[in-house]
Amino acid sequence: MSELTTVARPYARAAFEFAVSNNNIEAWSTMLFFAAEVAQDATMANILTRDKAPQELANLFLSVCDDQLDENGQNLIKLLAENGRLSVLPRVAQLYVELETEYKKEVDANVVSAYALSKTQKTELSKSLEKRLARKVNLNCSIDKSLIAGMVITAGDLVIDSTASGQLTRLSNTLQS
Repeated sequence: MSELTTVARPYARAAFEFAVSNNNIEAWSTMLFFAAEVAQDATMANILTRDKAPQELANLFLSVCDDQLDENGQNLIKLLAENGRLSVLPRVAQLYVELETEYKKEVDANVVSAYALSKTQKTELSKSLEKRLARKVNLNCSIDKSLIAGMVITAGDLVIDSTASGQLTRLSNTLQS
C-alpha cells in the first residue's frame, strides 16, 4: 500500500495544484472519482494488466470515460498510461480528496456512541471539536450498544475514548504501574 501511495502522490498533488490554480477543485474531484471507478472495474483492471501500447491503453480508457473528462483530465490519463500507472488512479483519487479536505480546513470525525446523540449534543460536540482541531468538522455518527456508555471519537490521528470500558482500562493501567 505504501508503494502505491508513493507512486500516486505526485499525480494527486499535481492534479490538485492544477485544480486550485484554475479554481476547478470540484470538477477535478468528480473527474478523478469517475476515472478511479473505471480503473477499478474488473474488466478494465484486467485490460490494464495486459501488454498494450500506452497510446492504445489511453485511447481505450478515454473511450470508456467518454465526455466525463475535460481536456486536462484526458491529458492526465494519457500521462498515466504513458508511465504505466493507470492502475494507481483509485489511490490518486483518494489522495486528491485528502488534499482537498486539508485545503478546505475540514476534517471528518467518526463518532461511535452507545446511544443516539441528540441534535443539541451533536452541535455541541461539533463546536468543541472545531475549537480543538481548528478546522471545520464533519460528524459521522453511529451507534454501538456494546459500548454501554460514552463514545469513541476518531478524527484523523486523534482518538478520544470516553467509553466506560476505555475508562476502566486506563484505571487498570494506572493501578498496575
